[in-house]
Amino acid sequence: MAQESTASMVADSVREAIAVGDIPPGAQLTEIELAAQLGVSRGPLREGLQRLTQEGLLLAIRNRGLFVIEMTPDRVRDMYIARQAVERAAAEQVHVLDPVGSGARLLAVIDEMRERGAAGDESGVADVDREFHEVLVELSQSPRLAQMHGTLLTETRMCLNALKATYGSHEARIEEHRAIAQSFVDRKPRLTDKLLVAHMHDALKRLRAD
Repeated sequence: MAQESTASMVADSVREAIAVGDIPPGAQLTEIELAAQLGVSRGPLREGLQRLTQEGLLLAIRNRGLFVIEMTPDRVRDMYIARQAVERAAAEQVHVLDPVGSGARLLAVIDEMRERGAAGDESGVADVDREFHEVLVELSQSPRLAQMHGTLLTETRMCLNALKATYGSHEARIEEHRAIAQSFVDRKPRLTDKLLVAHMHDALKRLRAD
């Protein structure tokens, strides 16, 4: 159990470092350095890194070692296709379970997004944006969807570090999310689905090379 917990800690720590760019795309991971940095032994370190390899965040190259994946244009497009599939499936379940209550919870998240925007906290708005999508999938009550979505959000954060997303204003960003949340309150599953597809397509269009 102790090794299991340590391996989970390793996976969580390295995943977060990859997401925020502390370990950049294409970087090679060195077990000795990571073990020293994290204060763990090689066994649970390898187990934790294996989990990230299975998630697709690390690439094992024979006779060379482990490398962080690079967010190529094709990978970014594919990631958004996968996110769209997961979030549409989650939204379908939310409409079955509790659309009104779930919509109200999502609207509360948007209130926080609006507060961050009013304060000029751009990184805070981005954090709450991510929280909105995490909550949406969480409300589906599907552990498998949540697990897949967690990896996809890590890749989303990676590509946002490498690419630049442009919104005309915080209000435009807020309104997109508010419309999705309101569609749950209004019990309109087809509208929710349409809005999610448009949201993912728009997000991909806003990304451009620095």
